[in-house]
Amino acid sequence: MNSLDLRGRTAVVIGGTSGLGRAIAIGMAEAGADVIATGRRLDMVETVAAEIEARGRRTMRLAADVVSRPSLDEFRAEVMRHFGAADVLVYAAGRIAKLPTNDMREADWNSIQDTNVTGALRAAQTFYDMLKASGRGRIINICSLNSYVSLNQVAAYAVSKAALLGLTRSLAVEWARDGINVNAIAPGVFLTDLNRNFLESSDRGKELLMRTPMGRFGKSEELVGAAVLLASDAASFITGQCIAVDGGFLASGVNAVS
Repeated sequence: MNSLDLRGRTAVVIGGTSGLGRAIAIGMAEAGADVIATGRRLDMVETVAAEIEARGRRTMRLAADVVSRPSLDEFRAEVMRHFGAADVLVYAAGRIAKLPTNDMREADWNSIQDTNVTGALRAAQTFYDMLKASGRGRIINICSLNSYVSLNQVAAYAVSKAALLGLTRSLAVEWARDGINVNAIAPGVFLTDLNRNFLESSDRGKELLMRTPMGRFGKSEELVGAAVLLASDAASFITGQCIAVDGGFLASGVNAVS
């Protein structure tokens, strides 16, 4: 038996309608899982649901807002009604703002924490009983390079992603006896439709490229392997870990060739 085969599993991907979350949702469907991808916009939910169904997997169409516990409770109830189980929870929702920290309003700071950290806690609490009942529950939080290193003028985001890594480790320790493995992925710099122009034309993009030993940005499909691994039986004794998929960024020092 292929231990990376996700057939027979149901995966919930919150923040799974765009960017890296969408790539993970599609990748898990291709690995055999039924996948429910959600986000705030129903039109985007419907688009990714059609892509999941095109791969022969079951899904569901319901928007959910991570800053609203009633919204997540309603979403969980519908997952239970239609699927009866959830084996994998991926938390890929996130917000970022780039500006000098001295200019950041407290309300904006709190909004980023609410989505990136408290939202992950809400999602984990909401699906806890279903993941425990699975007997092979998996939580995969999408962290960041900012969980480890600082990037200029994104303090609120960096704090939230460092906290998300701390939450990942804490839940891993606390929920291990409940049969729930809790891990994270720290993506490096990946090209998406939203950031392509910025990364390819700005000085910051050039610096990020220079800091990446592989000399290129990541492709969204290159994140899927780590997610499938952590969702699968192959990761049955892995918990409390964060896999960096970053082209060597975190391992690197000075990269100038001369």
